[in-house]
Amino acid sequence: MRRFVFPCLAGLIAASVLTAASATAQTPAVAAPSAASPAPEVGQAAPNFTARVADASGVKTTPISLADYKGKVVVLAFYPLDRSGGCTAELTKFRDEYASLFGDGVVVLGISVDSLASHASWAGDMKFPFALVSDPDLSIAAQYGSFVPGRKYASRTVFVVGKDGTLLYRELKFGPLSEDAYKALAAEVAKAKA
Repeated sequence: MRRFVFPCLAGLIAASVLTAASATAQTPAVAAPSAASPAPEVGQAAPNFTARVADASGVKTTPISLADYKGKVVVLAFYPLDRSGGCTAELTKFRDEYASLFGDGVVVLGISVDSLASHASWAGDMKFPFALVSDPDLSIAAQYGSFVPGRKYASRTVFVVGKDGTLLYRELKFGPLSEDAYKALAAEVAKAKA
């Protein structure tokens, strides 16, 4: 009877390890910053960053930098997690009303802690007409005051960066289900384009 105890015990341990590894693989590994930075003020230079992105066509091999978009209006939309309820509502609205919210000549970047593979899958499934930035260590979110210490994901915030790189608008509690939030964003984007 003893001969069977050890194989069963080994099987249980192996199953536990596999379950733990599977759960870890589904949750992004994050070493979140320990303190919140204040969000940059309107009128200040938008903090530059360099990061990898994915879009509906897949993962891009070349990192992007905010400085690459000088001369264009840029919308930075920080959100908690791919495929979650509020995030899906927000980014679907961006997709469905892209022309009226943003229009030509505007770069929209969704930013979350999710992996490039997750971004590519979600953007492809949803046919988003914009790129998603992977910020696994929340370093970009930290520059923009877009996270709460202790959380492993970004807060839902939106910023409009002008053609000269100046921050023109910020909403630190963007309401993904509020029509007024989208109207205010569209109005600020239109002003930035003028």
